[in-house]
Amino acid sequence: MADGVFKDGDLIRVIGREGVLIAAGGAASLLQTAHPKVAQGVWDHSYTADDPTRRLRNTMGWVYTVQFGTREEAEALSALVTKGHEAITGPDYEANDPELQVWVASTLFAVAAQFYQLLFRRHLDQAELEEFYQQSKVYATILGCPEERMPGTYPEFREYYADMLQNLKISDASRGVADEVLYPKLPGGVSNAPGLAMIRLLTAGLMPAPIREQYGWRWDAGRERRFRLLVGALAAVYPRLPLRVRTLPRDAYLASTRKMLAKVRRPPAISVRSS
Repeated sequence: MADGVFKDGDLIRVIGREGVLIAAGGAASLLQTAHPKVAQGVWDHSYTADDPTRRLRNTMGWVYTVQFGTREEAEALSALVTKGHEAITGPDYEANDPELQVWVASTLFAVAAQFYQLLFRRHLDQAELEEFYQQSKVYATILGCPEERMPGTYPEFREYYADMLQNLKISDASRGVADEVLYPKLPGGVSNAPGLAMIRLLTAGLMPAPIREQYGWRWDAGRERRFRLLVGALAAVYPRLPLRVRTLPRDAYLASTRKMLAKVRRPPAISVRSS
């Protein structure tokens, strides 16, 4: 949309429109909660375990609204998110802490860039990675994080990200959240088992080795081979689907979020009592 934060052709839209990226959401989410302060906030306050589909709907609704909504929609929804985050505090964390906002935005960029390149067998060059990174800063800045807190350039981001991966020490809360994300309580019971097994394999395969090892996930030659076969099968099929099919998740989540925003903005009804 012409009045959005971004325009068609921007890499954040070209990459972000692909619904299959939701399958990589587990990796992004558990990278975020590898940070012990993020993990504790999620563990103490999140409804992920009780209603994982609602959590996914709200998260993807915000992401798609920032990427594809109007500027007014993106800013209005982000203001609601920031307001909600004010209550997410504890002895050693605040959800609106710029340190945590930088880390969350970084994981969204890193996982999307990684998975997109694998699926589309497309190598993003340095200029494209720089463009995509600069646009991805919005995930922090639109929530109030000062832009100067983000690494300034893509090479600076790489230094920051590598340092974080080597120095993060996951917590018991991190492991608890991982169990909730990887083994969610979903309607359908055992019928979800094959899909969840695929998500767990993708999550482990996309997770940087230092963090995967801390989570204690088994990773050997057999798991690596199955991961590569799965990604290869997705890469052979998914990009050949019509674009209108690949963007169905975006369209559905965006429509749902717009309905919610319309309700929030609707002025209260005024009742008039007759004398």
